[in-house]
Amino acid sequence: MESPILNQHNKLEHEPSHTAEHLLNATMVRMFGCPRSKNAHIERKKSKCDYILDAEPSEAQVAEIEARVNEAIAANLDVMIGFMPREKAAEIVDLSKLPEDASDILRIVRIGDYDACACIGSHVSNTSEIGTFKIISHSYADGIWRLRWKIIK
Repeated sequence: MESPILNQHNKLEHEPSHTAEHLLNATMVRMFGCPRSKNAHIERKKSKCDYILDAEPSEAQVAEIEARVNEAIAANLDVMIGFMPREKAAEIVDLSKLPEDASDILRIVRIGDYDACACIGSHVSNTSEIGTFKIISHSYADGIWRLRWKIIK
């Protein structure tokens, strides 16, 4: 197969944090049935993600989010990269945030059976490389739940 031509990627992610973001998104979708993060700012020292939710998660739910992400990290899941046509990818991943000019061949990142996402960013090769996911604060206003978190090595 010929090497696919992908859109340019203009930033270098902190791989453990970026991979943890995928796990967080999958956890949020599973727990709340919401879309993946509306906005995300992922950095080495701390990160934030915004989710569209009908209500603010309880403190018990916040603790469960943190626990589930850390369980996925501790499961030593392999992070695998594959390529597929957009049409086929639409059957398994949400493409709603895909840029209009995205190529027809998409790069799909899978983290074990926990998450699959179209993504051109950098990731670790196994969740064991991430560290511990720690929620440091959260707030809720106008249907948006903002979560701030970091990775502790």
